Amino acid sequence: MFGEFDFNVIVRALPFLWQGMQFSLYLTALAMAGGIVLGTLLALMRLSRFKLLNIPAGAYVNLLRSIPLILVIFWFYFLVPIVMRAIQGTEYAAGIGPFYSALIAFTLFEAAYYCEIIRAGIQSVPKGQINAAYALGLSYAQAMRHVVLPQAFRNMIPVLLTQGIILFQDTSLVYVVGLSDFMGVASKVAQRDGRLVELYLFAALVYFIMCYAASSLVKRLQQRFAV
Repeated sequence: MFGEFDFNVIVRALPFLWQGMQFSLYLTALAMAGGIVLGTLLALMRLSRFKLLNIPAGAYVNLLRSIPLILVIFWFYFLVPIVMRAIQGTEYAAGIGPFYSALIAFTLFEAAYYCEIIRAGIQSVPKGQINAAYALGLSYAQAMRHVVLPQAFRNMIPVLLTQGIILFQDTSLVYVVGLSDFMGVASKVAQRDGRLVELYLFAALVYFIMCYAASSLVKRLQQRFAV
């Protein structure tokens, strides 16, 4: 099998594979940024003493962490047009498209995981810090913004990046809505040229190198930020 290994098929496919990798990194960056912002809001809601805030946030996190990501992608891609038809009362209603379906699904899904990471990071900051902020006359929002969250995010950076690596790997699921990420492009080229072994081994090698390098960076950050 390996005696007929054709490296030229990989070389010819590099421009297309690079386009797929750019899309994977772009989707990862957007979903990670949106997930962290939404996850921060959810974490603050979960830490709130008001049940009107913490109960819905807890239910959201538990729901999203209990279902597969691919199901969330299907929800937005297939169910949004159905809901829009019901709202508009028409026989046809366009969806939000595969890219935005995947982006929203990834953002909402990852927000549930980022919420728990950020909540743990906030709780890792000693309570004396926020009490000192109150003593200086800061409000709760000011204490969180200027005192607690900067320290919490410093502690959370390695874990947030680790979740980002998982998110990058999960972007390969966008093939279910017809998007061409790195893995999707590799699969299409492999089936087109009949070179499954070459393309899938190359894709696996690229994922391994990138994720291993990112994991090594996370370990260095953990050592650097260790208190």
